[in-house]
Amino acid sequence: MREAILNAISHRDYQLGGSVFVRQYPRRLVVESPGGFPPGITTDNILDRQVPRNRRIAEAFARCGLVERAGQGMNLMFEESIRQGKLVPGFTGSDQYQVVLTLHGQVQDPRFVRFLEQVGRETQASFDVHDFVLLDHIHREEPIPAGLQSRLRRLADLGVVETIGRGRGTRYLLARRFYSAGGERGLYTRRRGLDREQNKALLFQHLQDAFPDGCAMAELQQVLPALGRRAIQVLLDELRGEGRIRVEGKTRGARWFAVKKPEAE
Repeated sequence: MREAILNAISHRDYQLGGSVFVRQYPRRLVVESPGGFPPGITTDNILDRQVPRNRRIAEAFARCGLVERAGQGMNLMFEESIRQGKLVPGFTGSDQYQVVLTLHGQVQDPRFVRFLEQVGRETQASFDVHDFVLLDHIHREEPIPAGLQSRLRRLADLGVVETIGRGRGTRYLLARRFYSAGGERGLYTRRRGLDREQNKALLFQHLQDAFPDGCAMAELQQVLPALGRRAIQVLLDELRGEGRIRVEGKTRGARWFAVKKPEAE
């Protein structure tokens, strides 16, 4: 809240009339300031670029000890919101004439808060705001922005996240300890195994579409390019064991068929 108000005062457009408004609701705080984002700043790069509209005011706040370091207010707001298990700050309603910043006050998932605390204790590694934003995306099962992709390897090496699949089909989960601490190891197993069932369904659907001609392994590899030949073979064996498909021939000459033609819609 402190950072949001100081940010509004130091970055508002003083050539425009009007005041900074702080609107308090039961579960959120909204700070409105005159003037849109400074030139070059968007909601996509707001954590990476600092263009103070009123540099002397920002420097004065820093000298007075009101802010830790000029230009870091937005980063602190995002990091603390995620650490506390809340939604990240939002900018809905912002335009070229005003910036509307919403801070959410409701804790979404206390287990995620405990997970972040545990990770900090066990890894002794330093994390910046981008790492926290990345973990928040994974926790909420949201697409990972391209700008954060390069950080996944480090978090995986630290054991903070786990990978599923390979190549374009790779997915990420919070480490098992997140689910174990919350007593939801079954949920972890279900989410980790979700891709397996989806891949089997894709293979089966493709074989049904190819009925009665069937498919060679090379064609099935095109269906699941992220998986190796051996992994696809395992899925096909499971489908055959369930009685849903059959195979003719052996090794590279094998051809796979759906057991029966799909019913017409």
